[in-house]
Amino acid sequence: MLALRSGYGRGVRGAKPGIFGLSLSADGFVLPRFLRKPVRVLSRFGRGQFTPPPYAASMLTAAFLAASSLYGAYLGGHFPAMVQGVTARSGFAVDQIKVSGNRETSEIDILDKLELDGWTSLVGFDPDQARVRIASLPWVREAAVRKVYPNTIEVRVEEREAFAIWQHGNELSVVEKSGRVIAPFVGGRQAVLPLVVGFDAGQRAADFVAKVSAYPELASRVKGYVRIGERRWDLRLDNGITVKLPENHVDLALAELVALDRQDALLGRDISTVDMRFTDRLVVQLTPEAMERRQAELSAKPKVVKATTEKRT
Repeated sequence: MLALRSGYGRGVRGAKPGIFGLSLSADGFVLPRFLRKPVRVLSRFGRGQFTPPPYAASMLTAAFLAASSLYGAYLGGHFPAMVQGVTARSGFAVDQIKVSGNRETSEIDILDKLELDGWTSLVGFDPDQARVRIASLPWVREAAVRKVYPNTIEVRVEEREAFAIWQHGNELSVVEKSGRVIAPFVGGRQAVLPLVVGFDAGQRAADFVAKVSAYPELASRVKGYVRIGERRWDLRLDNGITVKLPENHVDLALAELVALDRQDALLGRDISTVDMRFTDRLVVQLTPEAMERRQAELSAKPKVVKATTEKRT
């Protein structure tokens, strides 16, 4: 038994498999199963015992032509279009688009930035380029585009937050807190935003509006925040009164204004202007109608005094 086991394979004098005269086996070494058939075919081919099938030439020709076509398409820049066409007709054409996070941005504008047609393939679609195009829309702060195989594109956008309507000259724009212009004002839900007027009002408004908002009864009556000379602010109230605030110590002026209104109903009277620019006095200007009534009262007063005096004498 020992002689049979030890002598098996060693005492056989025969040609070992090889390729072009090179041995592919060694004593005590056995090839893995998945390599045995390819090695046998190559061994036969090296000894001239392999006969290719009759259709091998046609297959090699077809493979050569296909490779040449692909290489030509690559050099000519048509390879992406070829990939799009083949994969789209193989079940990867985009036919579902899910958009989320948009309130001010039209879904039609987002779809337009995706640049899809009826045969766009999900395989050849570039989500990074689409994200850059969508992020260029006025209201979009950030965008994310994701491919979901086999046929869906998901788009999620984060929009900018509108803070105020900025009037500069005859133009109205919606701005962020930083003063960055988002888009032209066209009405709609932005109509409830505060109106800030002036050259640098868009950039300076956030802090000032926050100070006024600390007094809700006053803030609810403000229709416009007007920047004067890039130095100070005026308040335009809903009843037409203009409050001229000082350049410095704005917090103290606002507190005083609210206290006077609570005590004497100052902002409910027939006045056109409350001037608080002076530290030592408060100047109130009457409306033209109230001024006329005041002048009429002053003119009638001497006559009343004279008539009373005549009666006493």
